Amino acid sequence: MDDQLNRVFSALADPIRRDMVARLAVADAGVNELAEPYDVSLQAVSKHLKVLEEAGLVSRTRQAQRRPVHLEAEVFDLMTKWIERYRRQAEERYRRLDDVLAEMDADQTRPDERGAS
Repeated sequence: MDDQLNRVFSALADPIRRDMVARLAVADAGVNELAEPYDVSLQAVSKHLKVLEEAGLVSRTRQAQRRPVHLEAEVFDLMTKWIERYRRQAEERYRRLDDVLAEMDADQTRPDERGAS
């Protein structure tokens, strides 16, 4: 799992690949369609797609003469679980910090009990 997660995050580190994933979230597309907005060669786009494929983010199918690229949304479940685990841990740390700060605040607002007789 960690190896795939590393490949996914590494693949998404590139802005062109992130943009491709965003566009594929809307609809499948061919290599030429994916290449249109970028000032790079088709060969460079194909290399980007290969990285996304190796990470499991996209797959290519054959439909007659066309080979559309399809986003594999299940991979996002893996990323979401990983992110959610650390989000929960961070929230728990913040809750504990809030408790400590609230206790410190309460201690400062209590009357000094040492001098009372």
